[in-house]
Amino acid sequence: MDLKTFGTLISFICLLATASIAQTPDQKTNRAVYNRIEYFFNAQQLDSIYALANEDFQAQISNTQLRGILDQLSSLGKINNASIYKFEKGIAGYKVEFDSETLSIILGVDSNRRYHTLAFQPYKQPNDNNPETALTKDSVISNVETKSALDIFVDSVARKYAKQNAAQSLAVAVIHKNKINTFFYGETAKGNHVLPDANTQYEIGSLTKTFTASLLADMINKGVVNLEDSIATYLPDSVAQNPFIQKITFRMLANHTSGLPRMAENYNTSPAYTPSDPYAKYTRTDLYSFLKNYQGTGEPGTEYLYSNVAYGLLGELLAEIGKKPYLQLISELILTPLEMNSTSDHIDKKDTNIAVPHDAKGQEVPFWNFQALTAAGSLKSNLNDMLRYTIAQLTYPETAIQQAMNLTKQFTFNVSPTSDIGLAWHMNMIEGLIYYQHSGATAGSNSFVGFVPDEKSVVIILSNANLGVEEMGIELLEKVLTTK
Repeated sequence: MDLKTFGTLISFICLLATASIAQTPDQKTNRAVYNRIEYFFNAQQLDSIYALANEDFQAQISNTQLRGILDQLSSLGKINNASIYKFEKGIAGYKVEFDSETLSIILGVDSNRRYHTLAFQPYKQPNDNNPETALTKDSVISNVETKSALDIFVDSVARKYAKQNAAQSLAVAVIHKNKINTFFYGETAKGNHVLPDANTQYEIGSLTKTFTASLLADMINKGVVNLEDSIATYLPDSVAQNPFIQKITFRMLANHTSGLPRMAENYNTSPAYTPSDPYAKYTRTDLYSFLKNYQGTGEPGTEYLYSNVAYGLLGELLAEIGKKPYLQLISELILTPLEMNSTSDHIDKKDTNIAVPHDAKGQEVPFWNFQALTAAGSLKSNLNDMLRYTIAQLTYPETAIQQAMNLTKQFTFNVSPTSDIGLAWHMNMIEGLIYYQHSGATAGSNSFVGFVPDEKSVVIILSNANLGVEEMGIELLEKVLTTK
């Protein structure tokens, strides 16, 4: 479409509509009004766009005039993406990508959330050296569809994270009132301009522990082990003879009350140790060597102390009891029944849709590999698989995996006045409802899963940056819980 065919009318609207400027609300409010305009445009509810204008605008521009402009804009196709490149005195400039062209939309909003300025112009790349055109620049590429106030809130929080200098890509899923919405931002590798999607592979780090807890729960349900069994029964004599180890039960390993430390003191002492892949060469022999003489400072079962050692040991024990490798046990119990075909303890080198990990300086770092600590943090997954996994957590327990998941959510220890723990899952309460959450982190990736069974609500976040997402995940989950 040739913009010159309606350029005169565009200018006319811009000049008249900006004649009356009301109070200047913040950028978040402006974006909320813009999102409604975009939604009505893509839905071809053009009269609804005019209804969003304030009285001053409507006194100067008729519905017919605006409808004429919008009808012509419709020939450009739907709006696919919009990012703000300027915000000053309550007026925002949006770079708006239609199917066939990119335009600039200038939008001013009053204190009543009505627009007083609406103009359409050819888009020109802003000059970053000019502070008047670069006051609030949003350069994050994204694939986001906002249809509700909750969607707008999620977008604003996620976009703020994605705009950080060290951030790379972000994949978010929210389930609320039986509706799933996904949000994607940034680049799967620095500078490649490739957005993530629901099939992009991420490291999920310590979310692996929730899989391990389900494996333990399944063995408990089947009578293979008891939650209160001493782990010494299943350890070699050299380790089992340690009086401290004899006091530790499976429950204590799974709820972080074993008294074992976060990390073993000998994890980095092997000649094969590599800082960029710290657990790749840490073997069962190394782990048992550490445990043989370990003496904790407190009594097992009395204090919460988050421990990767505990979960690494738990995985080794379950593999020994099940007489199969950890990943095979997880695949048989969880991955295959839930059709989580893209979840594994390694990255397929043939897969090009991966979110490369990045450190705090934004530099690429390797995916982590594991041996003895695999059950503590080895899994890689994508948004689609994690949705399948989390939805299963909301389902009435009928199958073996559902029954195991149900057991992991039963209370086992009071962590603090506001938080409890089941088996791996941390439990909190808001608005009289219990929500469950866990996060994960490696050198270059972060993840979060939270869900509320009573409301069938879910928040999932995957990131390939060394920037924590737990705080954001809890903020989004609590917003979901308070959104009616």
